[in-house]
Amino acid sequence: MVMFTDTVQKIARALWPILVVWIFKFNELNKLHVVLGFVGIVLLVGIIAYLQYWNFTFYIDEENDEFIINKGILNKSKIAIQLHKIQQVNINQSFVQKLIGVHALDVDTAGSNKKEVSIRAISHDLALALKTKLLSEAKSTSITDETSESVPSENEAPFIAIGFLSLVKIGITSNYVRSFGLLLAFFFTIYENVQNLMRNSDALDSVDEKIDTYINENMAMYSAVLFISVIFLVIIIINLVRTLIKYFDFKIAKQNRSLLLSYGLLNTKSTIIKPEKVQIVALSQNWLQKKMDVLNFKIKQASGNESDKETKKSAIEIPGCNETEKEQILKLLFAQIPEKGAMLKPNFRKLLFPTLFLIVLPVFFLLLYGFSVNNMIFDYIFFLPAYLIFVGVLLFFSFRNYRLFVSEKYIIKQSGAWDIDNEIIEPHKIQAIKVSQFFWHKRANIGSVSISTAGGTISFHFGNFSKVKELVNLWLYQVETTEKNWM
Repeated sequence: MVMFTDTVQKIARALWPILVVWIFKFNELNKLHVVLGFVGIVLLVGIIAYLQYWNFTFYIDEENDEFIINKGILNKSKIAIQLHKIQQVNINQSFVQKLIGVHALDVDTAGSNKKEVSIRAISHDLALALKTKLLSEAKSTSITDETSESVPSENEAPFIAIGFLSLVKIGITSNYVRSFGLLLAFFFTIYENVQNLMRNSDALDSVDEKIDTYINENMAMYSAVLFISVIFLVIIIINLVRTLIKYFDFKIAKQNRSLLLSYGLLNTKSTIIKPEKVQIVALSQNWLQKKMDVLNFKIKQASGNESDKETKKSAIEIPGCNETEKEQILKLLFAQIPEKGAMLKPNFRKLLFPTLFLIVLPVFFLLLYGFSVNNMIFDYIFFLPAYLIFVGVLLFFSFRNYRLFVSEKYIIKQSGAWDIDNEIIEPHKIQAIKVSQFFWHKRANIGSVSISTAGGTISFHFGNFSKVKELVNLWLYQVETTEKNWM
């Protein structure tokens, strides 16, 4: 049943534009053909799902210390994972899996840019037993782990529980840009499909005439304010609903020095965080969240993700922490609260390109369009000062908050205009360092540095190049002389 619903979801996501067209043109289609086609697709998907289930097997090879998975219908595949390479074993449960009463178990290694294995439907007891077995076997075959540390249990009592009110605070004060982008993409997609369906009719022209009649020169300001207010309200609602559904009943338990996270309303997830595998810790907080005493906590562990996009997806988020809870988690991860050291500031040239692309070029093309194509755009020129002030303020605070703090034990990069992000890494976990300088920056003595870890990369641009090289030499010395392992 789980494999059946997964296959249906994949087909629906791939063919949803065609399905939308069919829905709008349902009355024009032959009903018998539609029913027969639907029944045929259901039968085909059912057969595929059954064959996937029948050919999917897994077991632990005790002799070779490997976890073996066999799967496939026509193209059979056998996956062998060495137990000591297993980094993460997570237990998840989607809405469909909740209805059926099964769980999914994901096995992750540091050698792949995705989950190595996903067992889609097993009982909760079997999932716990397999998770405990895999982690204990991985620990016993690894010479770098402490033998005294036991495998965390799923039944540990939580020492931090993110309350409903904290999730509401985070939901209404974060992710504005991402929600606006999704909302904009949704509106454009719907508009494009509706326009294609009504292109040959007079309905679209009628709608355009009504809109033009309503939004005239005298109503422009009112319409703009109303539109922005509605969009802002919709964004807040989307953020709130998404946060509550995704992070509902967020609990953090601990055993020895490991964190056990469980959360989710429709899709329940359970995962483990081990401090030695944490590569980057990112804290994010804006002015409203500071007043409400909440912040976002993001943890990036060692993984095989080569792209920043995939790394962001695999990061573990802890939303709605207050100051006390933040300190508790930091102490558990670092054994102390990281402090900011010497500060490195960017050169003023960091403002040049953002100013060019966000202010100079938009204004230039606006004036060019107005003078050469349609001067009616100047009727709405009163929006321009508001845009310039808004962008100017964002650029100013973005430059003021862009800093790199370096101490003996920590490297902290601070950035952001509204949401202030602080990314923390420990020097001994550095995997690679890249220093660069454009030839036209040599006289100004400015350059950039990128610090790569197994969990992602942080970069600092337009810093004092002499100071950057000194810091790089210091970090390389620390990496070569430390007795600590990177994970």
